[in-house]
Amino acid sequence: MSPTVPSGTDSTRPSNVQPNAGEEAAIDTAGPKTSRRGSIAVSLFWLSAAWLIVALVGTSFLLTELYSRALDNSLTDTLKFHIDSLAGRSLEPEAQVDELRIQDPRFGRAATGWYWVIRDGEGNIVNLSRSAVGMRLPAIIGPFDPDGYRSGVMTDDNGVRIRAVERAIISEGRPLQVMVTGSLDEILALVGEFRGQTLMVLGAVGIALAIMSGIGARLALRPIGRLEAAIEKVREGEAQAITGAYPREIAPLAEEVNELLRSNTQIIERARNQVGNLAHGLKTPLAVLRNEAHLHKGSPLAKVVVSESDKMTSLVSTYLDRARIASRTAIVGKRADATLVMLRLVRVMEKLNSGTTIAFVRPDASLPWFRGDEGDLEEMAGNLLDNACKWSRGKIAVSMVAERAQSGPMLLIKVEDDGPGLTPEEAEKVLRRGVRLDEKTPGSGLGLDIVKELVDVYGGSLALKRSVLGGVLAELRLPGARLGGPRLG
Repeated sequence: MSPTVPSGTDSTRPSNVQPNAGEEAAIDTAGPKTSRRGSIAVSLFWLSAAWLIVALVGTSFLLTELYSRALDNSLTDTLKFHIDSLAGRSLEPEAQVDELRIQDPRFGRAATGWYWVIRDGEGNIVNLSRSAVGMRLPAIIGPFDPDGYRSGVMTDDNGVRIRAVERAIISEGRPLQVMVTGSLDEILALVGEFRGQTLMVLGAVGIALAIMSGIGARLALRPIGRLEAAIEKVREGEAQAITGAYPREIAPLAEEVNELLRSNTQIIERARNQVGNLAHGLKTPLAVLRNEAHLHKGSPLAKVVVSESDKMTSLVSTYLDRARIASRTAIVGKRADATLVMLRLVRVMEKLNSGTTIAFVRPDASLPWFRGDEGDLEEMAGNLLDNACKWSRGKIAVSMVAERAQSGPMLLIKVEDDGPGLTPEEAEKVLRRGVRLDEKTPGSGLGLDIVKELVDVYGGSLALKRSVLGGVLAELRLPGARLGGPRLG
């Protein structure tokens, strides 16, 4: 395929002018910016982990409280059993209250919290366990329940917290109060061990559940990743529409994107046709005006008609070109091998400019493709290369490198010459539409403006700097695409 000859090349550089080092004129189009606010999967993971921590810690405290109450109830039942045993023995015939004993060895060791004591109606001690010898056990304050028991929590002389249960009985016609105590510190120690074990077990369960929630979030979001890959294929030019099966929550999004692509194509085609029809409709009346004016060349009116009709013809051509550019570049799904395009352009320019040497540094295979229409790349690079050939003194250097940007890979094309160069002010002027700094050199002054319009459409940038060769260095940055296959040529 032969390269497209760049249209409307720009001859804009005056003679004997050198730009200042480090200064440049550039255009850079930045589209709407989107911000990334983290991963949905990570957010779901941390949300699940936070909820699991709260739930499991709450569960741990609840289980600990239930276990503590269960142990306390069990201790109370045990103490009531011992009270009933003492009360039953005291009611036996010929029983001596001061000789009653409990066989549980815990009541034989001092400072254990396990005590029992029997008092008469006046509060005098009638009998007590060995462990209670020398101890002052305070009385339980409060009424007896319907079963004849009352209980309370107190601390003995050794600082041991105890649970005390007391029962009022009548033995041999005299009232007695039987009180048995048990250690609460032992229960608290068991509760502490249970809490630690519970936290360890629930922590392991929480970690397992958090990992499972993360895996579940990843699996649930995999269709979004497939949709992203499908959209990227469309953007990279590997597909014309989004295809594949998606869950019912995501399928409408894929359908809307496809509908947006189709609608965008239709709108662009309709607008291009309307602009083209308008422009072609104006060509015939303008031609008639020019012909009539040429029949009366000498009159002032004829001169005005010719001048204005030429301006209108230029405008019509301009907007036809813009419609052509818009229809070609606004449709996604195209890409081009920049290396092959530049090789063809260099060969053509060397044939057209036999006295000019173009040094082309061929890039390696890692250079990304251009994400856009091949004809547009030829238009942009060809105008820059043709402009360099017109103003160079015989040496031109062309190179291409890859750059990384936030939006993705970028393709940087450098074209530099050993011509007279530009001042920063002149470099800024030549990027304006139709501006020519030297009217003697052939050209319309629209070449760089065509490049600028295409650069704007693709969201790239064009910069004019000073070249190490002495002339102008044109840096053209364009969006890159993934590699599309082996290069030839």
